[in-house]
Amino acid sequence: MLRSEISRGSALGMRAKGFMDKGDLVPDDLMLGIVRQRLSDVDCVKGFVLDGFPRSVAQAVSLDAICGNSTRGLRALSLEVPTDELVRRLTERRTCRKCGAMYHLSFEPPARPGICDKCGGELYQREDDREEIITARLGVYLKETEPLLSFYRERQALVEIEGTGSTEQVFRRVVASLGVPA
Repeated sequence: MLRSEISRGSALGMRAKGFMDKGDLVPDDLMLGIVRQRLSDVDCVKGFVLDGFPRSVAQAVSLDAICGNSTRGLRALSLEVPTDELVRRLTERRTCRKCGAMYHLSFEPPARPGICDKCGGELYQREDDREEIITARLGVYLKETEPLLSFYRERQALVEIEGTGSTEQVFRRVVASLGVPA
């Protein structure tokens, strides 16, 4: 949602970009406005998956309000991954400047280094995928986001999933935890 708002050049997106580029969390009022707008779209009527939201207990409480306090079916998934693996995964991401295609140097590398397979554009590392920014984001996570685990655990809505292994292995664990067909 955030990157979509940024790529559209919306006022909300441009405000969010300033925070993201520094590795900071987007302020709650701004993030909640983006989420509220997106969840009102027709494709969210039967359900939705939010990645990276909520990131604080205050946001979780606000999400309940956005959903009309009808979050009985809401589950929070926590992918458990060692810190060194998180840093490696994030620092190896690359994005095409031209078409926005995503690559990963270890998991999904381009056929030619630095060149997009789809359009031939230049691949680059986003500012928020640099090690110093990732380290700052992980510090923010420990301070602001980790209390969410307790919040959802107390509501018996937390599902902890081993997040190491191949993309396919992790995907299968996530799907199995949701009880939906793959």
